[in-house]
Amino acid sequence: MSHISPDPEPERTPGLEPGGGVPPGETPPAESSMPEAGPRETHNPPKGWARTPLTLIIVLVVLIAAFFLAYAIVLMV
Repeated sequence: MSHISPDPEPERTPGLEPGGGVPPGETPPAESSMPEAGPRETHNPPKGWARTPLTLIIVLVVLIAAFFLAYAIVLMV
């Protein structure tokens, strides 16, 4: 891979004064994109939640809902 510098070259950038300043009325140069920015991502799971944790969450939600339903029925009687 070749490294691309994200900094503009002051000698070749139009509109810059000596020392890198921008004269009044000029738009400063935009940043270039940095294709090599950030760490390389090597682990990217192809699916969402695994089956076991999702099943446990659903069972827990059903148990809690059943508890509150039974509690409401007991209060009405």
